[in-house]
Amino acid sequence: MNAFKELGKYSSLLYQALRSSTEFSTYRKNLFHELVKVGYDSVPIIILVGIFTGSVMTLQSAYQLQFAFIPLSTIGAIVSESILIELAAVISGLVLAGKVGARVATELGTMRVSEQIDALESMGFNSVSFLVVPRVLAGVMMFPVLYIVASIFGIGGGLAAGYFSGTVPPADFLMGARMYFYPWNVVFGFTKSFVFGFIITSVACYKGFFAKGGAEGVGKSTTEATVLGCIYILLADFVLAALLL
Repeated sequence: MNAFKELGKYSSLLYQALRSSTEFSTYRKNLFHELVKVGYDSVPIIILVGIFTGSVMTLQSAYQLQFAFIPLSTIGAIVSESILIELAAVISGLVLAGKVGARVATELGTMRVSEQIDALESMGFNSVSFLVVPRVLAGVMMFPVLYIVASIFGIGGGLAAGYFSGTVPPADFLMGARMYFYPWNVVFGFTKSFVFGFIITSVACYKGFFAKGGAEGVGKSTTEATVLGCIYILLADFVLAALLL
């Protein structure tokens, strides 16, 4: 029963957010700030994750295929396609569930337990439009951009790791990446990034918006937002793969 109750509250919040999305003048300023926080402020960690993910993929692929007597270009194909179709979206999503999700849940949770949300509503503000809508929209809009950044630096990191380690020449790496490139993999990665952005921000907003119990309650809501965000990302990844591949 508690699970159905939580699902009902979550669905109700999303419905209110959808209805409030037309009140652009209410959340316009907050949306700009959230785009910066979700997107621009996350670029450094996404670059770091992308570079090391691509580098490790290249080294591990070269190690596993060193006695398989296959062309070196295969390593470039494996690394680039793995990053585009899976790793750039999923690993970035898991990292951002901790960075973005925790921040959103903490901010809204602190506002809830300190009665700032109640004060907004008492002054006639639509708290959902003012606080929830810009955060969810920022996640949906900026996560695909971060997916592009993760993909570019992931493939670049794999290329650089192959060159500096002497395992894969850049020409062979790029030849394999081009030979086995499928545009649908990019579309699939974009689709996952949209879904992951929505999941992380909406779950974090829900947990923070309904937080209670003072500082301990805020900490609990932040932890739950991060953990549930990671779980739902993995679940959504499986569902999308089953439906679209």
